[in-house]
Amino acid sequence: MPVLAIDAGTTGVTALVVGEQGDVLSRGYREFAQLFPRPGWVEHEPDDIWTATVAACREALAGTEDQPTCIGITDQRETAVVWERRTLHSPRPAIVWQDRRTTGICDRLRADGVEDRLAGLTGLRLDPYFTGTKFAWLAEHEPRTWAGVRDGSLALGTVDSYLIARLTGGAVHVTDPSNASRTLLFDLEKGAWSDELCDLFDVPRSALPELVPNSGVVGTTDPDSFLGLSLPIAGMAGDQQAALFGQACFSPGMSKCTYGTGSFVLTNTGSSPVRSDAGLLTTVAWDLGDGLVYALEGAIFVTGAAVQWLRDGLGLIDSAAEIEGLARTVADSGDVVFVPALTGMGAPHWDPHARGAILGITRGTTRAHIARATLEALAFEVRDVVDVMVDEAGLSVPELSADGGASANDLLLQLQADQLGVPVRRPVVTETTALGAAFLAGLGTGVWGSTDELAQTWALDRRFEPTHGLRDDGRHDRWKDAVTRAGSWTR
Repeated sequence: MPVLAIDAGTTGVTALVVGEQGDVLSRGYREFAQLFPRPGWVEHEPDDIWTATVAACREALAGTEDQPTCIGITDQRETAVVWERRTLHSPRPAIVWQDRRTTGICDRLRADGVEDRLAGLTGLRLDPYFTGTKFAWLAEHEPRTWAGVRDGSLALGTVDSYLIARLTGGAVHVTDPSNASRTLLFDLEKGAWSDELCDLFDVPRSALPELVPNSGVVGTTDPDSFLGLSLPIAGMAGDQQAALFGQACFSPGMSKCTYGTGSFVLTNTGSSPVRSDAGLLTTVAWDLGDGLVYALEGAIFVTGAAVQWLRDGLGLIDSAAEIEGLARTVADSGDVVFVPALTGMGAPHWDPHARGAILGITRGTTRAHIARATLEALAFEVRDVVDVMVDEAGLSVPELSADGGASANDLLLQLQADQLGVPVRRPVVTETTALGAAFLAGLGTGVWGSTDELAQTWALDRRFEPTHGLRDDGRHDRWKDAVTRAGSWTR
């Protein structure tokens, strides 16, 4: 009984047909356009996301004779989407999680003294990253749009809610706790939308989706809307929580890092939320119908996007896959340090005013040194987060499970193991975000009977041991100095 998994990411949509052994039977992929209308602004056309979703699913379904019995969905989180309830089209572009336009709103609210209260309710930071600030911006700057939100003709949500509305022909408007917990509108302890927070960000609660568990049937696809298919939608989660689930990190203390557009380190903390005062986020991992499971998260905004910038912005490489071979042509970065704060800094620094910097350039610096410095930066960023998890939150991270597109880079994972001083393990299936969505849907429809059964499908591809058994502190100290120099650049 295969499962169709839809992974609506930041740059494209992946669709997988997943078999009962957790194997990928077929896949489809479609990119969609990234819009940068002003410096610091990042947008997507929701219709483009939907078109890419249908095309990716059509390709995946055509690649196998095994037809799926249900659908799981995972999505880029924090992106704010508005759409017409009647036509399902969007009157304006979606504001993407990377967007920085709400920095002023965050600064104003911080000056009003609400940050501590907000952090206590949500486990998050007052940062442009999160959806509530984007809705507040729309309320302030686009009164015509917000009038439609208030009168009920327009719906609000994140990408998961939007796709489910499209898949069901508008019949269902829902989200799950993992996505809701990233909006700044969700009470972490109560597991519900907060009237206090909705008032703070001027968001009508009636415009928000209904909260449902991550696993279990929430609706059925409309054949007229989706490839002639009538399939139960039975799993949904934000991409990083889905990856944690797909890595079979079902027990407290198990940790993973997804190397995607950004990098996201999550540790399962069980039924109790673990609070952080040093830059980490407390978030919902999932709810399988028997209560919330929490995670501690370090969200790093730019990692894979830095490699894309080397390709598209500087032209140093022709494809992202080339960076490993280029970086291996030099023994080290030649003391070059790259701080990829291209959209500010996320965890644990949380500096929306930071900007990217390349330091230590000499006449002997080559593109290979910059390539290696980029991979080192990815490892340094993850180490910064794990150090906080261990030192401030008191969590044990004896090993790290790696996934995402950049986890195919052996040099990166070896650098990561050397920086952390612990093993890094890579599974056979690295598309664990989509795999987690499939697992949630299959668990909700009886394809798999338990998380124990799901854990048996996890298979090791390669384990990277620290080269020296000790962390590389010298280069990390130079990195920390560079981060300080890149900070507060736009203030």
